[in-house]
Amino acid sequence: MSSKAVKKSNNRELSKNAQKFLRGMSHDIKPVVTIADKGITENILIELDICLNQHELIKVKLRTDRETRNQYINRILKETSAHKIQSIGQTLTLYRANPKKPVYELPK
Repeated sequence: MSSKAVKKSNNRELSKNAQKFLRGMSHDIKPVVTIADKGITENILIELDICLNQHELIKVKLRTDRETRNQYINRILKETSAHKIQSIGQTLTLYRANPKKPVYELPK
């Protein structure tokens, strides 16, 4: 991946084209983390960090009601510094660029 793409992906906001690209790439991805009745624990945050560093683009299954799910999403975004790509039902798609080993080259 070029240094231009790394600089672009480190920006705070993703472009609409980058979000569209990542939504397409996430279509076949299975959720790697499930958050249920115990909520967001320290172990969940550690696992999310590991998965984001390794894969950059992940899905998270949130097994709660809508109000709690929105609170969890806000906390996850704050704690992981990831971008919310998509949220459909109980599935949340997250992206965080890895500057050392980039997986995806984002379009402009």
